[in-house]
Amino acid sequence: MLEEVYFDEMTPEDLDDVMIIEKLSFPTPWSRQAFYTEITENTYAHYVVARLGQRVIGYAGMWLILDEAHITNIAVHPDYRRQGVGEALLQEMMERARREGAESMTLEVRVSNVAAQRLYEKMGFEKRGIRKGYYTDVKEDAYIMWKERLGP
Repeated sequence: MLEEVYFDEMTPEDLDDVMIIEKLSFPTPWSRQAFYTEITENTYAHYVVARLGQRVIGYAGMWLILDEAHITNIAVHPDYRRQGVGEALLQEMMERARREGAESMTLEVRVSNVAAQRLYEKMGFEKRGIRKGYYTDVKEDAYIMWKERLGP
């Protein structure tokens, strides 16, 4: 990974950069308001940004409910993909979830997103099911993936 990358809590001031990455990464991007609500009102939500200097180059979010963490999104700016930033973001989220008492983590991933599936499998996630038509933009199915033990 790029050695100078570090992680911060996402703030409303980060949303311009986050929205650029969101629009470059997903066919049906979240709205700015959705991110704003997540980081200012949702007590279950935890969002971080990956910074290179002052530039936001990636972000990730999760909900923590009891002893379970659910990744809501993870994205890296196209200029910084395949450099370990996504893996580092996921590792950061797993560590934060573990520190907050989560024992397991889950996420959904597009059936067509093989690169993301490989990353998640590398990090110990396993496919446990399918959500039919989960991605409503094109009615694409999602794999449900789980990592059972976040602890050391």
